[in-house]
Amino acid sequence: MRDAYHEELDSIGDGLVEMARLVGSAIGRATTAILDSDLKLAESVIEADQKVDELQHDLEAKAITLLARQQPVATDLRIVVTSLRMSADLERSGDLAQHVAKLARLRYPERAVPRDLHATILEMGQLAQRLMAKAAEVVITKDVDLALQLEQDDDEMDLLHRTLFQHLLDDRWKHGIETAVDVTLLGRYYERYADHAVAVAKRVVYLVTGEHADELQGDIPPVTGVDGV
Repeated sequence: MRDAYHEELDSIGDGLVEMARLVGSAIGRATTAILDSDLKLAESVIEADQKVDELQHDLEAKAITLLARQQPVATDLRIVVTSLRMSADLERSGDLAQHVAKLARLRYPERAVPRDLHATILEMGQLAQRLMAKAAEVVITKDVDLALQLEQDDDEMDLLHRTLFQHLLDDRWKHGIETAVDVTLLGRYYERYADHAVAVAKRVVYLVTGEHADELQGDIPPVTGVDGV
């Protein structure tokens, strides 16, 4: 019985890693779809989000069954409860990637992103994908130091988000109100996606230490980029 119990706990962790992998791929493909006005790719991202939802529902069912049958305590209880919260963050990340793809579909065959903002949106998409990959690594390794660094990594996304607004507020903006709204929404989608990746990492910190990440944040040296260089 105990072996089966721990197998169920492990399968919950595996499900989280799979969700992170899927939503990481989704934001990368959605970014390509929005920049290239690729309708087929956008549709594939939208449809693939169902798999993320199914994984979340499966994980929730397993967690509830464990809570009901095994009544876990201490660390095991933290694993189950924290995993439920992480799955919600990952499911929302998938929704945000889907929003990017839906915007690409909405504007097809036109491009939602002006050419002069392509580089910024591309960088935001690539950064979002790297942050989620790092969050997945944290889930696998339970590396607290790496988890704590994600919040500092997220500062780069915040900077890119501000860069978008600087373009929108510039007197030389010439792309009209509709495009301004699209760009504003895109910036918000990527910024929130990064926040969810950070939230996943923070929940791993709590899972491992029993303390919240904010209480430990001052214990690590600052880093200057997503790769710590």
